[in-house]
Amino acid sequence: MATVDEQIAQLEKDLRQLKIEYDAYFAGGRKRAPAEIEWRVQAQVKRLAETSGKLKYAQRFRYNNLAARYAKFSELWRQRSRKIEAGQSAFRYSKTARELEQKRLAEAERDHERRAHITPAHITLGNPLKESEQVQALYHKMMDAKGELGQNAHLNFEQFHKFVRNKTEQLKKQMRCRQVEYTVSVEGGRVNLKAKGV
Repeated sequence: MATVDEQIAQLEKDLRQLKIEYDAYFAGGRKRAPAEIEWRVQAQVKRLAETSGKLKYAQRFRYNNLAARYAKFSELWRQRSRKIEAGQSAFRYSKTARELEQKRLAEAERDHERRAHITPAHITLGNPLKESEQVQALYHKMMDAKGELGQNAHLNFEQFHKFVRNKTEQLKKQMRCRQVEYTVSVEGGRVNLKAKGV
């Protein structure tokens, strides 16, 4: 059997879950009110009330706070449920919540479409000091991809050129290769620059 502290912790957890599920119900995300979890919370509140005389001071304090919070929420949920049954909007914000969700989904769809148009770009470099046009092409591919995704690009060409020079030399030594292939791609909604020896 669970200790009193465990019972109070479970009540706190279930009450938090019940509030989340009621918020989802009133916002239109659930078809029915969360009756099962509410019944469980009611039973826990009643069971702990019956043993409240045996609770230590800290336990009684936690229990009283949770019971008062449940009573406040319960009255609020009852009022909102009556509004729904009467055919009224439960909340002013439920319409706003739906609009925000639709906007978020539309933005996600637009992002997906933008990403679909960004095909990976491959540029091979052997000596970036002598291949500045290739480095410039790589830089522009990267900046264009960032622009397509609406990401801020804080890297100027000189910094980028220096990075590519250092990376190319480092990989050529490590991989014992003559050239390095750079790939600009999009993964998880972010622009990535990968380098491998060839």
